[in-house]
Amino acid sequence: QVQLVESGGGLVQAGGSLRLSCEASGSVRSINTMGWHRQVPGKQRELVAVISTGGLTDYADSVKGRFSISRDSAKNTVYLQMNNLKPEDTAVYYCLYAYSSRVWGQGTQVTVST
Repeated sequence: QVQLVESGGGLVQAGGSLRLSCEASGSVRSINTMGWHRQVPGKQRELVAVISTGGLTDYADSVKGRFSISRDSAKNTVYLQMNNLKPEDTAVYYCLYAYSSRVWGQGTQVTVST
């Protein structure tokens, strides 16, 4: 079993920055993918950014150039640095751990005001 603990969400004005963190614990595999998805009410959960243990990354087009994902494999922690936030970034952000199956965190609210 893998458990995920997220932190770093909150309220910020448009143009501001936030940093999300997610620590995995339990039966964490040495090779895995971690990252972030987000969801707003009435819409499907969507990819924000993911990163493999080898450092390969993938970003949603809507966040390229503004968000940056990184990880500290020794700490089993993934980070999402979000800069130049926009109101449309408002959502619940979910941490993801993927190996043979997916594990989701509890979600953290990010609200960007105009």
